Amino acid sequence: MKSNVSVSSNPASIRLIYNRSIIIATILVSILGIIYLYQTVSLRQASLYLVGILAGITLYHSHFGFTSAWRNFILDRRGEGIRVQMLLMMLGSLLFLPLLIQGSFFGQSVSGYVSPVGTSLLVGAFIFGIGMQLGDGCASGTLYHLGGGDLRSLNTLIFFIVGSVLGAKDFQWWMDTPNIGPVSFINDFGIWQGVVIQIILAVIVVGISIYLERKRHGQLLKSYQRPNNGWKVIYQGPWSLVVGAIILTLVQFAIFVLSGKPWGITSAFALWGSKVARSLGVSVESWGYWQSPARVNALNGSIFSDVASVLDIGIILGALLAGALATRFAKPIQWQFPLRSIIGSSLGGILMGYGARISFGCNIGAYFSGIISFSLHGWLWFAAAFIGSIIGVKLRPLFAYQNCVK
Repeated sequence: MKSNVSVSSNPASIRLIYNRSIIIATILVSILGIIYLYQTVSLRQASLYLVGILAGITLYHSHFGFTSAWRNFILDRRGEGIRVQMLLMMLGSLLFLPLLIQGSFFGQSVSGYVSPVGTSLLVGAFIFGIGMQLGDGCASGTLYHLGGGDLRSLNTLIFFIVGSVLGAKDFQWWMDTPNIGPVSFINDFGIWQGVVIQIILAVIVVGISIYLERKRHGQLLKSYQRPNNGWKVIYQGPWSLVVGAIILTLVQFAIFVLSGKPWGITSAFALWGSKVARSLGVSVESWGYWQSPARVNALNGSIFSDVASVLDIGIILGALLAGALATRFAKPIQWQFPLRSIIGSSLGGILMGYGARISFGCNIGAYFSGIISFSLHGWLWFAAAFIGSIIGVKLRPLFAYQNCVK
């Protein structure tokens, strides 16, 4: 019997066929998903699914990583990634501000993420920061790495879900720990005062990154080099971080106006895991986390009616499509990893899942969405998670990770 792989003796031909099959299959699944969501849920949900696919393509082609950007700064004081993150925050703030003031968009009620500031936020973000370095990716990073063919991220995602369930179980206990409640810059200090505070904080972060990078290297370094594949860069990549930031800002805005709330990722992990746990006889509905009407509806409904779930699935598919277009799958996928790295990704996943649940989100839901909602908790999440990342970077060699600058 002849193997399908031996159809052609030309490696380039094999590579082209292999990528084409993935591209066709991914596009077909995407189209069927849009049709299914439109018919069974709503046009809005189908649109969010499409937005998720765009997010996955953008994350993959721009390699927009929060984890690697922080690690680069911690190890070598290279701050380009952090500065682009601040650009992302300011662009998002600019788009969100009028809608947050108005409270609606063409009849759709909208509101930002403004969460309590206290023990749970700081502890959760801190352990998330450790976990994102051990898991070698944050929440969005785990999804787009998985879609891009990094199978170790599947292990991270599984334990991310486990940690999310554990965090949901303990959620109410953490909510009872000391906190000062939610703090909104624009609601508590006034619109213009809130904008000024937001800008000052971003400028401080950028200023620190520039000072320390120049102190180490004498100049600001850029990691992006313009590819020589002409217009094919549009679908093959790579894209610059700035292009990635601009598109991700538009993705965030689209999610906001379609769903009425900012982008979130990890609430879906708690939902998926809790559904599995309930099917195994665990009374998850008695947990404090599942007491709000919206969460009860999500727990009792289909995951395809859940905004975060649809977006997450879209991210994986988008990254898969982007990887295929970039001929990522021309090379064999790595299936085997050192046992220590598997242990590290497992521990990282649990820490991220638990940390995200008790700190009101991850790098997207708490950091990105929190800051552009003009919430103090977003900035404090950033600070606590960054401190955790410093420890996580130091622990990485114990789990067979290379601490190299990307």
